[in-house]
Amino acid sequence: MKALTTAIFGRMAGTTLATAIGSRMYKNRAPQGVVAPYIVFFVVSDVYTPTFSEDIEQVILQFSIFSEASGTTEIEDIYDKLKLVYDNQTFAPTGNTVWIMTRQNATLTSGEADVAAGTGEYFQYDVDYEVIMSKS
Repeated sequence: MKALTTAIFGRMAGTTLATAIGSRMYKNRAPQGVVAPYIVFFVVSDVYTPTFSEDIEQVILQFSIFSEASGTTEIEDIYDKLKLVYDNQTFAPTGNTVWIMTRQNATLTSGEADVAAGTGEYFQYDVDYEVIMSKS
């Protein structure tokens, strides 16, 4: 998983997504008091399948985008930038022959919570990706 985490952060570096979120992307949880917008990603599941010729891992990742803007324009813009960076991307990290990343699902919600600026409203976009990793 360390190679996958490195690939996720590496793919985002220097992109319009990084600029839109101020490079505030975190694995598993955001630090307390972080300023929105930001993204948290985590592994939902990791299924290992050995075959006769290769080892395959099927990983489901979820990216959760958070925005405290008064409307959905900011979060929808960030979602579009996330898709540009990660949709149908192929990776070739050390020790693995091929990784492909495919978006599976996306859901936009809103709610009230204690946010960095006090109690208020926020928007959350949860975006699931399937990553297939193959090692010969």
